[in-house]
Amino acid sequence: MDMDVVWAFLSTQGLDFGMKVLGAIVAWFVGRWLIGMIKRVVHAALRRGRSIDETLATYLTTFVAVALNVLLVLALLDIFGVKTTSFAALLAGAGLAIGTAWGGLLTHFAAGVFLQVLRPYKVGDQVTIGGVSGMVKELGLFGTTLITGDSITALVGNNKVLSDVIQNFSTLPARRVDTTVKVDNSVNVREAMERLRAALANVPNVAQTPPPEVEILQFTPEGPLLAVRPYTHTNHYWQVFFDTHKAIVDSFTAAGYPVPEVRTAQRAIQEAGSSPANPGRA
Repeated sequence: MDMDVVWAFLSTQGLDFGMKVLGAIVAWFVGRWLIGMIKRVVHAALRRGRSIDETLATYLTTFVAVALNVLLVLALLDIFGVKTTSFAALLAGAGLAIGTAWGGLLTHFAAGVFLQVLRPYKVGDQVTIGGVSGMVKELGLFGTTLITGDSITALVGNNKVLSDVIQNFSTLPARRVDTTVKVDNSVNVREAMERLRAALANVPNVAQTPPPEVEILQFTPEGPLLAVRPYTHTNHYWQVFFDTHKAIVDSFTAAGYPVPEVRTAQRAIQEAGSSPANPGRA
């Protein structure tokens, strides 16, 4: 290294370069302090809005911080005389290339932002999204994590969630439990229906409003098919579902109702032939 060149640089431009370095250091620390203060103000303002979720507020705050840091770096480069217009163009081109390569991921990201704003469900809700049913464990920016009924963790992409039907079972206070039971033709169907209504009223966690429904769904050769429909909160759905079946069995057993059987034409002829009206064919 030629020391004469070094001394010539320091004597002519050293002071100017040193002032630029000192100015850049001061600008860096002041800029970082201002960015931190702006982050806190923005986050506090977003959290004051009840409709904005914590995840969305954090994301927006981080986005603002990243944008301000990029501007700070561009300002520091400008202090040293670096043309930031070409750098900005290079940054924009890189962003376009990354956006094209990660197009599918960005669609999930954009859908996640909309889900955070629209809030069709929240953590703890029982939902069916993207063809998967379960409890919402986490609503992320790229996907929603569910815990299914058989204790399996499922991650559903947010774009698939937003482009499909969303069923939220926790929005309303009561959810209908559907099951059916068949009674024999020899049974008084109205009496059986009253017995079931009384039995359902004693099932734990069955809602009284709306009241349980027991109605004739259709008629079959073996006997009427009854629709049994109690209501309950979604948290007690399976408990009420199983207890309803137990109540049906206990109620019909106590009443001595026979089990409906399929009667073929040949068996019907045999039963008719063995009846008291035809003693000779018994």
